[in-house]
Amino acid sequence: MLKDKVAIVTGASRGIGRSIALSLAEAGARIVASARNAELLEELVGQIQSQGGQAVAVVGDVASGSDADRLVEKAVEAFGRVDILVNNAGITRDGLLLRMKDQDWDEVLNVNLKGAFLCTRAVAKVMSKQRFGRIINMSSVVGEMGNPGQANYCASKAGLIGLTKSVARELARRNVTVNAITPGFIATDMTDALSEKARQELTAQIPLGRLGAVEDIAHAVKFLASEQAGYITGQVLGVNGGMYM
Repeated sequence: MLKDKVAIVTGASRGIGRSIALSLAEAGARIVASARNAELLEELVGQIQSQGGQAVAVVGDVASGSDADRLVEKAVEAFGRVDILVNNAGITRDGLLLRMKDQDWDEVLNVNLKGAFLCTRAVAKVMSKQRFGRIINMSSVVGEMGNPGQANYCASKAGLIGLTKSVARELARRNVTVNAITPGFIATDMTDALSEKARQELTAQIPLGRLGAVEDIAHAVKFLASEQAGYITGQVLGVNGGMYM
């Protein structure tokens, strides 16, 4: 399905990002996995290689322009091209508006939104020259509907939707598609820490009656990265169990 395509996945060391990297590798893509945790990245690369795939790890901070440029350079150095970019890296610094510190706002916007901008800008040069590319931005359902205590996170994820639509218009003539995915509540190690009552309250908001799995998001990414999605650009794909329609 994605044989010999080259995919950069940011925030690949855990959770949704790790699942995306494994799914794309299973589909035949060569993976450039990026995150700040070197140990977890090397573990992921080892798993992909043990299953017969090709992967390299690039440790870095997407909020750094030089690191974003180096990530793309390393991908080209390793595999000769970049076909897919998944801007998945993200952090939270939750807090009510009146208590939110400037630093909490800046850190979240820098990683979640500026990081996607920097990686997209860096890879756009390569994809434009190739006249082929798939850029997939990981937004969130709360970027569409808001969430108390997450003004910074929601703003960053809503910003990703605007970034997606603008860049999609700019790069379409170069045969580069740009789309966003808005996950709902997904079962990860973060939700594992919730009490049973809190999990039940979350689930009650979802018409399909369950939290999403990381694989649900990975399947959506794989589709948008594929040839079958070649006529889809500037779109927002909600993967949220009906939580937001």
